[in-house]
Amino acid sequence: MGTMKERYSAVCSELQLPINPYVLQVLEEADGQTGEVVLRLTGDSRLPPVQKLTDDDVLALSGTLRNDASVKALDLRYNNITDDGAKHLAALLQENVSLRSLSLMANDIKADGAIAIAKCLHLNTTLKTLRMTGNKLGFRGTMHLATMLQMNSTLEELDVSDCDLVTQSVIGYAIVLSSNNCIRAIDLSRPLLFSHQEETAVHFAQMLKVNEGLQELHLGKHGMTDSGVERLCEALRANVTLRYLDLRCNRIARDGARRLAELLRQNSAIQILDLSCNRIEDEGAAHLAEAISLHNGSLRALSIPSNSIGALGLVSLAKAMEVSSSLSHIYIWGNKLEEPACVAFASLIKSGRLREEHTDVSPYEVDGGVHLAVSHGLRRHYYWTPSRGQQCDMACNSSLALIGTPESDTPLLY
Repeated sequence: MGTMKERYSAVCSELQLPINPYVLQVLEEADGQTGEVVLRLTGDSRLPPVQKLTDDDVLALSGTLRNDASVKALDLRYNNITDDGAKHLAALLQENVSLRSLSLMANDIKADGAIAIAKCLHLNTTLKTLRMTGNKLGFRGTMHLATMLQMNSTLEELDVSDCDLVTQSVIGYAIVLSSNNCIRAIDLSRPLLFSHQEETAVHFAQMLKVNEGLQELHLGKHGMTDSGVERLCEALRANVTLRYLDLRCNRIARDGARRLAELLRQNSAIQILDLSCNRIEDEGAAHLAEAISLHNGSLRALSIPSNSIGALGLVSLAKAMEVSSSLSHIYIWGNKLEEPACVAFASLIKSGRLREEHTDVSPYEVDGGVHLAVSHGLRRHYYWTPSRGQQCDMACNSSLALIGTPESDTPLLY
């Protein structure tokens, strides 16, 4: 068989394709690894600059990996892969029995490429993670992936955020997940919804009442209001499996935060709650603080940047964190960081109750006054993978991020 570098050169020679020096370098480095291999051929690497992969590069790479048993994860984000390249990868998935994770984030794949991948996954029994983020799959592509979930019982994590889902697509996923208990995490953020009836929230509420496998749900940028949150909370009272609820960038106000606080008082399952870029204000923050301090012992991470929260709400959350034994991560940047709030969070960090890597602010002093500087947020490594390797800290990654342990028995976030 030879090394992967040798096989790649042989395939390129056989198909009369030019050798991509970036692919050659990554394969050479992988040949020196032992155990399970993660191939990161990301087109956004800048040190050094790389030659982005094209469909021809994917064809040669697929031929190289066809009978390979060592590569478990393949990260091809930010390249120039189109539908033809997706079809080459679909052919690879039909023959390779070792690949567990595939990321095609931010390429140029459309409906035909998604359909090819969906069809090959009807019979695939090895792939556990598929990430299609940022590809304009449209109605046809996303619906074929939803239909695939009716037949595939292996896939555990699916990311179709920013893929131009429409209302029917989102409802389709909700219907499929009512009977598919194998999916542990799904990201359906930023669909193209034009209705104000909140049909998608209604269908997801119905799904959450019966689904017993989903642990992570991303519904960012759905235009969801307090009414939609109320429907979700009603369903989640009986749900004991969902751990991570992402409602960022919606239209949730203080009443929605009150409903979530009521849920936290009753539900011991949710451990990570993302409300970034909503408008819960001081009153909503106070409701959450009361629930966290008096009634909830399971929430571990709360993200509330850019929610028009002032000193009153932020101080109440800081006090709640002093009392809570479970909450370890909190993100607050983008709110009204007045001096009382700055002092409260600086005190939490100085005392060791809140570690700096577990929040998005860092305290500093100027002329005797305490201020907060921005650090990083909850989804720190969602759009990129650091060159030193993925961090496994509980709340600095989305669990849909490609990591080096694709067969972990626990949710990848934790």
